[in-house]
Amino acid sequence: MQIGERLREAREEKGLSLEDIQQKTKIQSRYLQAIEEDNLDDLPGKFYARAFIKEYALAVDLDPSEVLEGFDEEKIQSHTEDNAPYARMSRSNEPKEAKGSSFLSFLPTVIVVILIIVIIFVGIILYQKYWSSEDDSANNPNDNEVYRDANEEKPDNENEEAEENENEENENENEENEEEEQEPEFSVDEKGEGTSPESKMTYTYDSDDVELTFEVEEEAYFLLQNGDEETLEETTLNPDAEPEPIDVSDEDQLYINVGYAPGVKMYLNDVEMEYPVSAGDENHQKLRIDLEKAD
Repeated sequence: MQIGERLREAREEKGLSLEDIQQKTKIQSRYLQAIEEDNLDDLPGKFYARAFIKEYALAVDLDPSEVLEGFDEEKIQSHTEDNAPYARMSRSNEPKEAKGSSFLSFLPTVIVVILIIVIIFVGIILYQKYWSSEDDSANNPNDNEVYRDANEEKPDNENEEAEENENEENENENEENEEEEQEPEFSVDEKGEGTSPESKMTYTYDSDDVELTFEVEEEAYFLLQNGDEETLEETTLNPDAEPEPIDVSDEDQLYINVGYAPGVKMYLNDVEMEYPVSAGDENHQKLRIDLEKAD
């Protein structure tokens, strides 16, 4: 049985067409048909004849060595003019090299070159800094000695005067800091007792103006008098109507009568005037406050 007839029968037994074999082997159907018809002279050449028959046999599950028994490639006439199409087909089946692979192959080399350049650049900078510092120290070897000698040559009197002036300056600075740090504050002189207690307090301040302000949460009766018992303000404080601040800069003493202490907070220059007696214990409270300006 001829090689072509054997391969054709195997193909037909499997129900395959020449196009199916072409898909499997990537061999053009005209060459497959030439093999089945034993027209091997139509193949590209002796080498391709053997290779095509082997691929065909594998495609139809035949042993290539058995199929090729008695095959004499010397009887095949070479058609070199047909080599080009198959060569093109073979090249088309080769896996294409990924784009950019040539660039990636050079990437490690590029990174190494960049690192070398950076290292050289940093080394040059450090070298220059080192020698510049060495030159500065070489040009000024006796600076410390000159300063030391100048201090040693000062007379004792001048040193003592300098120390005294420095101490005076420090004392003045401390006094100024103490004056600046002094903040206005309340102090309780006498805590009132009984129902409607009357307490005595002192407010110390260092500003030119003194202003009484309120924070009203609930309605309350309010009376304000000076040390001469002159009424400066008498009203009912209401949370819906924000009361105006009251200037008491010209007064030495204040008398305050609050009808409902839990509902009213009072401030002198933004310092809260805390009730000596808890507002939760006694609603009605009276306060007599001495205003003292700090020296």
